[in-house]
Order: sequence, then C-alpha cells, then structure tokens
Amino acid sequence: MTGTPTTDRRVAHLGLGAFHRAHQAWYTEHAHDDWRITAFTGRRPDAARLLAAQRFAYTLIERAADGDTAETIRSISAAVPGDDARAWLDTIADPRTGVLTLTVTEPGYAVDAGPPARIAAGLSARRASGAGAIAIVSCDNLPGNGRMLRDAVLAHARADAAWITENVAFVDTVVDRITPATTPADVEAARELTGVSDPAVVVTEPFTEWILHGEFPAGRPAWDAAGARFVDDVAPYEERKLWLLNAGHTLLAASGRLDGYETVSEAFADDALRDAVEALWTEQRAVIDLPPEDLDPWLDDLRIRFANPRIAHRLDQISRDSAAKVPVRILAPLRRRREAGLGGGEAQRAAVGSWIRSLLELPPPDRTTLDVARMLEPLSDGERIDTVIAHLTPRPHQNPQGDTK
Repeated sequence: MTGTPTTDRRVAHLGLGAFHRAHQAWYTEHAHDDWRITAFTGRRPDAARLLAAQRFAYTLIERAADGDTAETIRSISAAVPGDDARAWLDTIADPRTGVLTLTVTEPGYAVDAGPPARIAAGLSARRASGAGAIAIVSCDNLPGNGRMLRDAVLAHARADAAWITENVAFVDTVVDRITPATTPADVEAARELTGVSDPAVVVTEPFTEWILHGEFPAGRPAWDAAGARFVDDVAPYEERKLWLLNAGHTLLAASGRLDGYETVSEAFADDALRDAVEALWTEQRAVIDLPPEDLDPWLDDLRIRFANPRIAHRLDQISRDSAAKVPVRILAPLRRRREAGLGGGEAQRAAVGSWIRSLLELPPPDRTTLDVARMLEPLSDGERIDTVIAHLTPRPHQNPQGDTK
C-alpha cells in the first residue's frame, strides 16, 4: 500500500552515509511522489552539515565499466546532526512521518548499541503524541534484520512494549549496491560531468536491488516504481546474496590476495580464479530455493559487477572478519547440499582450502582469523578443511551475519 495522498509525507532515516544516499534516497527520488526524507546522522554530524550547505541536494554518479553518468538527488529535505535529540523525537512523533529507515551497520543492531535505544525513545514520543502506526525498515546486511531490530528495540521499550507490538511494523529487507568511499577524484569527476563542484558527491555502481517483506500501516513511497520488490519471504533472496555474491567475494579475497591481486575486478579477470568462482556458484545455487528466472539474470548481472574495473572493491576489506563470514557464505550451503543428498561440494571444499591458505600465508586482518590460523597450522591440508567444516558450520536456523555493503 502507498497510503492516502497527503502533503509533505516523511520518511525519517537514521544513518546518513553514502550507502543511504546511493540506495534508499535514490529509490525515494525515483518513486516520483511527494514523500521526502528527514535524515539523521549517526555519531558524526559532518554529512548533515555538508548537505545543509547545498540545500540537501547532491550528485550521484553511477560508475559503469564504460563510463560515468550523473544525476542530482533531491529526495532529502532535511539533514540533522545525530546529537539533536529534540529534532529526533519531534520527527518520529510527527504524524506526517510514516516510515523510518535505517543504515547503522551490523553492530548497531546489538541490544546494548545506541540505535535500538534511540528508536525506542522516538517511538515512546510517537505514542505520547498519538501519531499512530509506523513502519521501520532495516537496510543493513543482516538476515532477518527487521526481526532482529524489533527484538532489540523491545528490550528498551519498557511500558511502551505493548503499544510497539501493536502499532509498529518491522520490515525485513535485502539491500545491495556497492558504494565506495568518495575520493577527491570523484569530486572532480562530478564537476566535469555537471559543471558544479559538489563535495557531497556519491559514487556507486549501476546495479541496485531492494527486496522487502512487511507491512506499511502509514503508507510508503512508491519504491516499487523504482524497481524495489515486495515479496512474501526475503529468506531465499538473503541466501542468494550471501551464497553467490558474498561467497564469491570471500573466495576472491582469499585466492586473489594469495595471487597478489588487490580488487575484485582484478581477481575476477584471472581465468583460473573466475573458473573457481563459477564452480562455487554452480554448487551453491543448487540449494537456493528460487527458480532459474530469479537466478540466471541475477548471476549475469553479478558477473558484470565483479568485472567492473572502475568500482574498486578491495579484497583486503572483504577479508576482514572472514572467520565469521565463511560459515554462513560457504559452510551453510555445503551443509544444505549434504542434507539434500547432493554430495560434499568439491568447489566448496576448494574454497574453504583457499581460505585456510590465506590465513596461514598472509598477514591476518583481525585477531579472530589469527586464532583460527594458529588452531589449524599443525594439521595436514585435508584435516584442516575437515576441521573447519566440523567446527565452524552454523547450526540450522542460526542467525548468520552479513557483510559491509
């Protein structure tokens, strides 16, 4: 539903970073209706001040392999420093605000993190004002992100818990659009494309995806007009992203760095590494509960995305926290293959072996991977793979963790 038309309908947003401006703000711009965004920063006020200086408009550059295109995004009508508690409470309590979206990254969903308490306080103010129901839309890479946020917010709700349960819809989503950090060269590229110097420019890839499941009791922008999909169950789409895109990233981050590559596109251009990724995709797609029409075109897009040399997705960044990523990206679908009687998955085992080699032969990117490397070092190659599978495979229904966007 999109609700009864009114004037100045608002989406509140928490987490005013580049991904929000490349994703939710882009969808709201392309909805071509009267919804506008009041966006709050997280810990730092810089983005709000930067946008306020240019009346909240900014340049979005889509960077394809064959060139750049630019457009001006105007869907944000206010940008507010995160420490302005009064503005936050007033915005969430305002009956014109029908949706709250957030991009706070995975740690922000912990019960003891700031966002759940902040959202609970805003909902308490909304209840007191009599503003009515609202939808909260999680836009971070956590499977079941809406449900996880609901549990974290309710832990802070106290006397408002029953009202929140009755009046607040927590929407599960899958989001995807690679958005690197802006560089001085990007600012210059925006000036060349538009003739305007824009320090708030955002650069992103042409591909974008937004899949949502949940209710919108106070209406919403027509995001579906911009390509967003509303589905009955996001779980298969979460698995598609984790087990194809993210698993491919993890394999390239291990094997690519071992071969001296620095970015996804460099590693994917290596025929041997590309073949390894394709073999992994073949094994993993077999246990994703989606029809070919939801897998084949998506994989064709993924090949184009991986090969784009002008989006520098760094392998060292992807390799961080890999001990938490390998279980849900590779070991979980390996377990499902075995449960389905499809065998052990040779490409999956090879991917695990490449990851183990990267732990042992490259400087560890974090303390957890160092600990795993020390545990595996005394074992033979075969024993190492079997040990990882035996000890790191997540249990069925265990909540997996996502990655950075």
